[in-house]
Amino acid sequence: MDLQIIGKFIKERRKVKGLTQLELSQKLNVSEKTISKWECGNGFPDTTLMLPLCKELDITANELLSGKLLTNEEYKEKAESNLIELKDKVQKANKHLLTIEWVLGYMTSLCFIICIFVASFVKMFWAWRVLLIVFGLINFIVGMIFGIRIEQTAGFYECTNCKHKYVPTYKSVLFSMHYGRTRYMKCPKCGQKTWQKKTINDD
Repeated sequence: MDLQIIGKFIKERRKVKGLTQLELSQKLNVSEKTISKWECGNGFPDTTLMLPLCKELDITANELLSGKLLTNEEYKEKAESNLIELKDKVQKANKHLLTIEWVLGYMTSLCFIICIFVASFVKMFWAWRVLLIVFGLINFIVGMIFGIRIEQTAGFYECTNCKHKYVPTYKSVLFSMHYGRTRYMKCPKCGQKTWQKKTINDD
């Protein structure tokens, strides 16, 4: 997926439809700068904007991803290659998110430990000790909330019983026993509770 080619295609189709960047931005409820960014190949519409953009430019999502109008023969071939490319991008994004989750978990835990250590061994007024511990605790809780949200939504969990892959609810992830990214949860398909591993691949 070449953003430069897609950007030129968006620009061409916008001009064919007789729209200025401002007019297109108003139709999509985005800034004129966003349209310019797309057309220069410095960005790409997110999934919520792809179909509205295609509708305004009178093209298909497959043509948008290909950066050109497609014949019937080309359509199927491009659909498959674009699907594979998008899937690869999603997997890379999920890997990145899971890395962020680890960093977030370690940093907030370390911060909490340091706050407790300082409050315990450094001479200071008692109120400052309490504030330091409360700060560390709040930082830890917020970090864990975001970390669990990332783990819940990035990739899938695979049931060891029926091999079903799914995204669990936040509550299921929050209250399940776990070690690392393997959690003891109930599969929504077979109803069995098993130790389920995190995977970024939905194949």
